[in-house]
Amino acid sequence: MAAIIDGKAISEKLRKTIAADAAALAQRDAVPGLAVVLVGDDPASRTYVSMKEKACQKAGIYSQERQLPEDTSEAELLALIDRLNRDERIDGILVQLPLPKQIDTARVIESIDPRKDVDGFHPYNFGRLAAGNPLFQPCTPYGIMKLLDETGVDLTGKEVVVVGRSNIVGKPVALMCLARHATVTICHSRTRDLPRRVVQGDVVIAAVGKAQMIKGEWIKEGAVVIDVGINRIEGNKLVGDVDFAAACRRASAITPVPGGVGPMTITMLLANTVESSKRRLQG
Repeated sequence: MAAIIDGKAISEKLRKTIAADAAALAQRDAVPGLAVVLVGDDPASRTYVSMKEKACQKAGIYSQERQLPEDTSEAELLALIDRLNRDERIDGILVQLPLPKQIDTARVIESIDPRKDVDGFHPYNFGRLAAGNPLFQPCTPYGIMKLLDETGVDLTGKEVVVVGRSNIVGKPVALMCLARHATVTICHSRTRDLPRRVVQGDVVIAAVGKAQMIKGEWIKEGAVVIDVGINRIEGNKLVGDVDFAAACRRASAITPVPGGVGPMTITMLLANTVESSKRRLQG
């Protein structure tokens, strides 16, 4: 049976270091600051924002939540981001997605100062990641790399199969694995003969957003499986993109859902915010 990669335990370990760094910055009058902007009142987004606020408080990071009504115009949101860009208390700006249909998400992301883009979604930061010189790395892929590090996985020369091509997870995590000298294959829901591709992976990163799409028999014996998916199925049960029970019989290590990748996303958001504060202090 596969070893379970405990994202919650690894996250807690990293947050202790983050809190110590934040405390050291506070002693130099450079308390890290994060602004989270929520447009509308989507329950899932509301819960996620609340989790971020609590995590900031525990880590010693100043948090500023801005909740705007569902009918907020794009101009109003851009004006708020402009004020936050100029606010010296704020080291990181995060706009919770998805946004209402009247707002152009790409334009909003591009309006954030890249030096405060702790989500790592700005084209400037994505370009730096692609060039191998990242400023901020997207939080979920960054967390995946930390999980691999803490599990002792050396990607050098490994075959990594990424299932999913989003700008949030699939593409950036592929770039990060390339930077670690892995050979990377990016697949997606329309890839022909997906099982044949997946079974080649020494490391499989599933981020396609379809419940239990990756079957256990697709996993190579001894592979490491990172399951990014969070899907609700009948009975309100949370499952990943991988058939966990079957994959456990073939993988050497696997992340559970929940409790695997999920806790790492907010942790790396805190890490990026603290790093932004350090850069501000350095001028």
